[in-house]
Amino acid sequence: MPLSDDDRHWMRLALAEAEQALISGDVPIGAIAVRADAIIGRGRNRREADNDPTAHAEIIAIRAAAAALGSWRLDDVTLYCTLEPCAMCAGAMVLARLPRLVYAATDPKAGAAGSIFDLTRHHRLNHHIHVERGLLADEAAEQIRAFFRRLRANN
Repeated sequence: MPLSDDDRHWMRLALAEAEQALISGDVPIGAIAVRADAIIGRGRNRREADNDPTAHAEIIAIRAAAAALGSWRLDDVTLYCTLEPCAMCAGAMVLARLPRLVYAATDPKAGAAGSIFDLTRHHRLNHHIHVERGLLADEAAEQIRAFFRRLRANN
């Protein structure tokens, strides 16, 4: 499925969520869950804010989407993420039966949707996710690089 102007719109909103993570000193990663052209879940990295290693943008958006739907099954939902999901987040997406994932920047250190390994389409798992990668990747990667440049400059 080719990426559309709608996909770009949703990813820009995920980038805005990522920007909000900076307020609490978190790495700028954002996620938006969309169903039927409506946002049903939003998330931003909150590990530092919440002192919670599971407070990743994707997990927060998945939880919000499940609550909005009243179901753990995220049928007909697309999740837009500014960074390739880690193993925890990719696993949660598979368990939630997410049909489609669109992410911006790849994560060569912890990526589990095609970079290091691919939980989203592993042949032994009972659900596979259609993955689109690279949408607004340069913008997302620069957000993260700028965060770490500032962090190093302040230390």
